[in-house]
Formats: sequence, C-alpha cells, structure tokens
Amino acid sequence: MIRRGGRRGGVVAAGLLTGALLGLGFPAPARADPEADRIGFRSYFQQRFPDVPAEAWINGMYAIDEGARQQWQEIEDFPPYEFTVEEGQALFQDPFGDGRSYGDCFPDAGRGIRQRYPRFDSETGEVETLEVAINGCRARHGEPALSYDSKEMLALTAWIAYASRGRPMAVEVPDDARALAAYEEGKRFYYTKRGRLDMACVDCHGRYAGAFIRGDHLSASLGHPTHFPVYRLKLGGMVSLHKRFHGCIRDVGAEPFDEQSREFRRLEYFLTYMSNGLEANGPAVRK
Repeated sequence: MIRRGGRRGGVVAAGLLTGALLGLGFPAPARADPEADRIGFRSYFQQRFPDVPAEAWINGMYAIDEGARQQWQEIEDFPPYEFTVEEGQALFQDPFGDGRSYGDCFPDAGRGIRQRYPRFDSETGEVETLEVAINGCRARHGEPALSYDSKEMLALTAWIAYASRGRPMAVEVPDDARALAAYEEGKRFYYTKRGRLDMACVDCHGRYAGAFIRGDHLSASLGHPTHFPVYRLKLGGMVSLHKRFHGCIRDVGAEPFDEQSREFRRLEYFLTYMSNGLEANGPAVRK
C-alpha cells in the first residue's frame, strides 16, 4: 500500500531512524544536547568518508566527486552569480524612502553576518532566517516585503553570503526552552519519512550520501547550508535553500511546505547548527 504524503497528516511519523542507520553510527534523533548532536553528525560523515577533509564539506557533492569538482572549479573562475552579488550590494546600500538603508538594521554594514543565521529571536519566540530578517528590516523602514523567491531577495542574500565568506558558521541555540524546541522540531523533520517514496532527508543526504542519482552523487547534509543561495546551471538562475527544501520534499512525493514556513525555518536551524565551525562560502554554483 502506497503511503500518501501530505503537509501534516500524511507525514509518516514512524521510522524516524532505523536500527540499521543507528548501526552505521548516525546520531539518533532522540532529544539531546545540540552540541552532542553536532559532534555525532560530523563524526558520521568523517567515518563514512575518511578521505574527505572536514573543511571540504562546504563544497557539497564536489567534496566527494573528484571529476565533477574539477569542472566546478573551472566554472568558479568566472562564476555566473557574480552579477547577482553586485546587484545585491547595490540594493543593500540603496536608501529606503526614509533615507535609511539595510546597513541601519545589520551590524558592520552587512559584512560577516551570514554565519549567524538563522537565529532564535527571543522576543518573537521564532527562528529568524536571513530572509525574514531582511523583510523585517524593510517593514521597520516602511518598505513592502519582498517575495522570498524574488530576484531582489536572492541578490541581497547572495551579497550578504559573499561578504561573509571565510567566517565559520556560528548558529546558536540559546538556553531557552523555546529555542531548544525549535531545534528539536527541525531535527525531527530531518529524520521523519514522508511522501510516496517514504523517505526522510537523512535517507538521501545521510545514509545514501555519495550514491549516484541521475548520474550525480548525492551530497551530504553536512555543509549544505554554508553555500546558499546557489546558481543552478540547469535552471540558469539563483536558488534559495528553502527552494531546494521544497524540491526535495516534492521529489519524494509529499506536499511541500512554503518557503520560509515554520517547518522549513526550523529545518534550516537544525541543519545549519550541524554545520557550525565550517566556513560560509556562498553563493556557489551547482548543477
């Protein structure tokens, strides 16, 4: 019998992590200390791929596939996202109607801030991604919100990512029960099977990381958030992390959540914490 995926009721809650995967050493999804989770998460991939340097995981599938890495490095000599980064810098510096700019909302004129997002906002009790923070800034200065998938939003996040390159990811889960609950919800999402294919994020990007799918290697979850937004060659444009979440959920036959939904923000919170210590290196090029 096919299990139908849905936004809520169709999610298969059972089978968060099989005994076989536990046997591979992957950290269990039970409630735990986030830092203990991170150490176990990284250890799993280091054991699976002992020849991959820890710092290389920021390069996604190119950490695993030597042939593809060489082609990718040639593309990065003249990156197709370059004009988007330039546009984002101009947008960031362009004044709002009240004469202020994004620099009045973000420290250090927006340089070196990407690595701290998403963050837990203790005032709202919610996870704030960089995109949510950008729209929050606009609202405070009387500007309309940008669509999360708009050219302007992608340009702004691309420039902020570029201006933060080399900074170690440093997402915090503060000593707040609400923050830990948000983190745990993101972790639970990562391990929960869903859709007609009855698959979880951990299946493709944990258990089967490095395997071939449609001629390409499946990338590992470790380091995923460090390089977004990315320029996808197959689409000829920039794509956000949540757009990729949307595509993954769709591909397993489940109904995707909206970009910047509570579910995706919390998934990003968990995954980015797992990549703490790795360098931010966005934007990047992917197939």
